[in-house]
Amino acid sequence: MAAPTTTTTTAPTTTTTAPTTTAAATTTLTDVQFQRNESYFFSSPDGTFTCGIVRLPGRTEAGCEGVTTPVPPRPEDCMVSWGNGIRVEDTGRGAFMCSGGQLYTSGSGTEPVLAPGTPLAKLGYTCATTASSVTCTNDETGHGFTVAPDSNETF
Repeated sequence: MAAPTTTTTTAPTTTTTAPTTTAAATTTLTDVQFQRNESYFFSSPDGTFTCGIVRLPGRTEAGCEGVTTPVPPRPEDCMVSWGNGIRVEDTGRGAFMCSGGQLYTSGSGTEPVLAPGTPLAKLGYTCATTASSVTCTNDETGHGFTVAPDSNETF
């Protein structure tokens, strides 16, 4: 009589890799009230300025429109409205705008107020308010502006 045969089987080895995740841009519920398409719009707490962090074809910028003083002299090549807005673009210091219409509005009528102490950081720019002023800065260059009814500064 032949000896009995013993067969041993083992389960195949499997390796599981944990899925990887990529951090997405942070959007909070608060940000949603400011967002219109690919841009963000707000008004200053005192209602003097309407502002935005705006994505345009070929560039992104942050700016505000409203009445401030003093306003530098109108450049000779500015044939439309001068001194009603101030902005900072992808390169260069903040500067007053020569524009023929409103740029920093969503078209909704009234923009939500950006409360003091609650900065809005989007698209490479950060804007913050006090009771009567707005400061917007290009996060990469550090250039920007501060605007208030009776003062303004570009940097």
